[in-house]
Amino acid sequence: MDHTWKFQFAPLLPFFNYFVSLFFLLGPLAHYRSMVREGKLKYDTYQERVAFELEELLGKLQCYQKEMEDYHVKLATWEKNRENERRKLLLEEAELKQKDGVWIDTKNHKSSFIDKWISRRRRRQNVEPGVGKMVSYFNREKKLDSVVGVQPVPPTAPKGLYLYGNVGSGKTMLMDMFYSATKGIVKHRRRFHFHEAMLKIHEHMHEIWKNQAEEQSQQSSVFSWIDSLPFNAKVKEWLVGEERYKQELHSKHILASVADNFLIDRKADKTGASILCFDEIQTVDVFAIVALSGIVSKLLTTGTVLVTTSNKAPENLNQDGMQKDIFLSFLSKLEENCQKILIGSDIDYRRLIPNKRMDQVSFFWPSSTGACREYERMWCEVTRKAGGAITSTVIPVMFGRCLEVPESCNGIARFNFEYICGRPVGASDYIAVARHYHTVFVSDIPVMSMRIRDKARRFITLIDELYNHHCCIFCLAACSIDDLFQGTDEGTLFDLESFQFETETEGGKLRRDVLAAGSVGLGPAPSGITSLLSGQEEMFAFRRAVSRLIEMQTPSYRDGVQLFHPLFQQHNRQLTDHAPVSQLQPSL
Repeated sequence: MDHTWKFQFAPLLPFFNYFVSLFFLLGPLAHYRSMVREGKLKYDTYQERVAFELEELLGKLQCYQKEMEDYHVKLATWEKNRENERRKLLLEEAELKQKDGVWIDTKNHKSSFIDKWISRRRRRQNVEPGVGKMVSYFNREKKLDSVVGVQPVPPTAPKGLYLYGNVGSGKTMLMDMFYSATKGIVKHRRRFHFHEAMLKIHEHMHEIWKNQAEEQSQQSSVFSWIDSLPFNAKVKEWLVGEERYKQELHSKHILASVADNFLIDRKADKTGASILCFDEIQTVDVFAIVALSGIVSKLLTTGTVLVTTSNKAPENLNQDGMQKDIFLSFLSKLEENCQKILIGSDIDYRRLIPNKRMDQVSFFWPSSTGACREYERMWCEVTRKAGGAITSTVIPVMFGRCLEVPESCNGIARFNFEYICGRPVGASDYIAVARHYHTVFVSDIPVMSMRIRDKARRFITLIDELYNHHCCIFCLAACSIDDLFQGTDEGTLFDLESFQFETETEGGKLRRDVLAAGSVGLGPAPSGITSLLSGQEEMFAFRRAVSRLIEMQTPSYRDGVQLFHPLFQQHNRQLTDHAPVSQLQPSL
């Protein structure tokens, strides 16, 4: 990226830091009321109640952070003592086996017929066959409980929030206000949209299995502590077997392993509280139910606070009854750990955002000569201001894949609809685009209909990810935003929420393994799913995409791009690190 951009932006740095600090210092309730006073939001009693509850939760998290820090110190001490005692027990068992001569080292001892007969008898009497390793393991764990004591009990986590309501009711906005306010209060914090979370689960699973394969090929280094022990080869082989059994037992619980690293970097200090903000929680298929149940349940059990949004009440997430037992267990965990709140307004507030200073049009239609000319003029103007050459480039996507971007220039990219939505690409590709480019141009957008159903699915996923990463979008379309999903060719669209895995061929094995781990069959989906997704889910997906596109045209949204897009945040941190101290103090 052209470094001249840094110098152009540097004079604005003091003001940027000032406003960002104000943003993060305000709690959700104060932030909401401030936006209402300034005329940026229309007052809503439902929204104010949610902001109040989020403010209360924020206050509780300050105490909870300290409690979790103390708990994790105790837990680390307990785990260290338990591992030391476990190895002592293993060594005692190994000494007994060598002393009793259960195994004779055949390398240094010539066995007679009687020796072999005695050895076989002792093996039958003393060595656990078949399930013996499991029995031995659990007997050892029971002894450890009596020696070291049971695991420390974590402090009671404050109840999170489950926010649900219609499109544009303010769910995501309020959750994001809360998430921003937790900076500096909660140590481990992550914010995911459903698509990104599912892909992150795939990525973690892939990494875990890769690491397991590497560890199996390097077993000598993993169990190197056994090599120097004063036992014969057979006893050492037994010790390696016991260690390997413990390792395999833990690796079977793949979703629990994913949960352990879902919020916390492996290199980071794991002490302290953790919070997960999850936007648009869904159970669109069996994999989503099994994965969410396993991971979210584990996180809640270990003290993570959950704040999530959805268009449905939790009990209505799985109306078709897919994997009912697993879902009910997940539902019970949600209701135990989250207070559900309906944002009951039927108003789409994105349509009521004041459109002052609408001096810049970013959605051009219809695709006539005039609109096309204005769209091209805007592309030239934006890229000219950015500086640098317009080139074709390749950006990395998950699982080692790449995506070619035909035209890009210093954080700005341009695609036509067929290229970005007409090919086999999916959520991971759109997340990569959203992370690499703060401004995206998309041309030749048609009216959506059943005839181009897959393209419509991709377009909605693209809008979701650009919105989630706070990108600026410029569109050249065949019709207005409200008419985009009104096409009648060959019927209506359906199943728009389930596209996120359509192109993730690398995830196929991972999904099968998770379903198997959850005792889930791979048979056909229940017959009611299609009808369910072709009705309520379809309409919600349409309304959400239209609502978000409308908001993305407003000045208040565009102003936020420089505050919240990952590229700008990264550059701002770099500028802050290198700017003189005098520059960082805004003059008021």
